[in-house]
Amino acid sequence: MRVAQLPTPQKDRTMEGMVATWYTKNRGRDWNWFRTVARRIAERVPPGARVLDVATGPGSLAIEIARTGRRTFALDLSRSFVQIAQEAAGRAGVQVDVRHGSASAMPFPDALFDFVVCTAAFKNFANPLGALNEMHRVLKPGGQASIYDLRNDASREDIDAEVRSMPMSSLNRAITSLIFRYGLIKTAYSQAQLEGMAAESRFGGCEIARQGVGFEVRLRKHAGD
Repeated sequence: MRVAQLPTPQKDRTMEGMVATWYTKNRGRDWNWFRTVARRIAERVPPGARVLDVATGPGSLAIEIARTGRRTFALDLSRSFVQIAQEAAGRAGVQVDVRHGSASAMPFPDALFDFVVCTAAFKNFANPLGALNEMHRVLKPGGQASIYDLRNDASREDIDAEVRSMPMSSLNRAITSLIFRYGLIKTAYSQAQLEGMAAESRFGGCEIARQGVGFEVRLRKHAGD
């Protein structure tokens, strides 16, 4: 199954400097969401399992995963976020191995991780199929991955409900709503596109669950791969 005309950027989108700092102070504080995702991962892999957070941003999810007793690694293309995530993990008193690098060329050996997760970033990858194949490569046979991201058919009502749940000021909620409506949603994938990419990737397929304004894409590396 071939995937054509995907709305991907010419290069990976990333944040540096003041933009990274603004994001950290706003979306980076949505701890309830990150705790929920970390708990879901902990239900699927045992304590001591190696978990990789791809495009970690400020490291909020990685920190919550580390708190569950999993051996946690994180990766981001933004040098600002690598530094922010390292400092945040230190303040939280948890061990997170934060690396600088691209999702489509990860600086990790084959079959290292039990679980790979990526939240709110997959739509920003210039080479999404390459990122999927890299997730497959670094997973152990039988390992799992989850991608959480926006869906391109999210309604204005869906967006408003999502933004209202975010712990930020009224001004930042208004800014964030505009970013969702006129920026992020337009770059998001449809369910058919995600299914097509997963089928073309080394995973060979996926399961997709709609959740609020987004999806969870579940993938598994077969034991014989």
